Amino acid sequence: MIGRLRPKGEFAGNILVLMTGSTLAQAIPIAVSPILTRLYTPEEFGIFALYISLASFIALGATGRYELAVMLPKKDSDALHIAFLSVGITAAVSLLSLLLVAVFNRPIVRLLGNPELSGWLYLLPLSVFLTGIYQTANYLNNRQKRYKVLAKNRVLRSAATATSNIGFGMAGIGGGLILGNIVGQAAATWFLGSNVRKTFRNRIGGIDRLKAVALAKRYRKFPWLNLPNAMIDGFRQVGINTLVAQYYLTAMLGQFSFALKMVQIPSSLIGGSLSQVFYEKVSKTSRGELYVLVKRFFWRSAAVSLPMYILIALFAEDVFGFVFGPIWSVAGTMASVMTPWLFLNFLTSPLSMVFVAISRQEVLLVFSVLNMVVPIGLLAGFHTLDFPDLLKLLVAAMVLLRVVFIAVLFSMLYRQRAAVRTLQE
Repeated sequence: MIGRLRPKGEFAGNILVLMTGSTLAQAIPIAVSPILTRLYTPEEFGIFALYISLASFIALGATGRYELAVMLPKKDSDALHIAFLSVGITAAVSLLSLLLVAVFNRPIVRLLGNPELSGWLYLLPLSVFLTGIYQTANYLNNRQKRYKVLAKNRVLRSAATATSNIGFGMAGIGGGLILGNIVGQAAATWFLGSNVRKTFRNRIGGIDRLKAVALAKRYRKFPWLNLPNAMIDGFRQVGINTLVAQYYLTAMLGQFSFALKMVQIPSSLIGGSLSQVFYEKVSKTSRGELYVLVKRFFWRSAAVSLPMYILIALFAEDVFGFVFGPIWSVAGTMASVMTPWLFLNFLTSPLSMVFVAISRQEVLLVFSVLNMVVPIGLLAGFHTLDFPDLLKLLVAAMVLLRVVFIAVLFSMLYRQRAAVRTLQE
């Protein structure tokens, strides 16, 4: 009986391992959220959203996106050299960001429209550095199929963040959400880094810088095409958060960001595990077989996630008000409205890695530009509308973009499969 319940195949087993860790990791912030919403105000959540979006934006370029290339070489030694390259770029970008924050602190604060961020900007280089090292170590462990390590790491990061957030909040320390995030990131980075050192202990000393440069040239599409794509996506989040805070106050941004976070927690529970294992599977699948693999993955993901999003659409407003406090019912309403957009975003997020695997990052770049221009343009052009009306307009536009994205991807994969079959004949 137990044997029948076990997942069949390595792919399903790896997903189950990651999902187990993700379940525990995501259960922690869900469990502590009713406490955090009573320790921190919507304004504080808004400031945190601004900080994280800015830190994430810089961190996207901290590695040159070379951490994604760690999965591709056949030789582990090549992967380790790429990781070395990624870490070196991270260190340089972190130091540069520290210099920029020190010199241009006031202009940055004026641009963001929130003077309370001034002091916290000096922590940005640390957040950037930790994120870059974390991402690189994450892909090295993924390459080695150390899914149990990745699962444990997610629980550690979540627990450290939640505990710190509560501790700082109860102590009345300002910026507890920001400080807690850094503590959790540091703990997770240390854990993954320790496992990397154990795995490659005898090889780290043999890094050849000339070889690292050669590999940087071989995988130059990542900084040239994937990096602009990622930076554009990051700029979209910074732009949205900044405009919402400026036109509708930081408290409204706090409600908006909290709604996104709560809806994305259950979706990332499944999606994060699927994406990580899916990319490893796609990178080793022949191009002629990708269409069937991606199609099967897409429909299975839709079947698993659709009931969850239906429940969110129907009950989010009442649940938010009851669980997190009456003041957060506004966030519940936003969550219900955003459900169609977030559902399609859940489905398409892992599919983005297919373009990376088939070296068609330029397609991702086009969609990233559209995903940036459309929401920022709507916020800038229609900010005179009440935020609920503007949010509905934004959701409709993003749903349309996601549908087009899906159509383009499957069209490309179908033509690719046909071309491979023609050559085989």
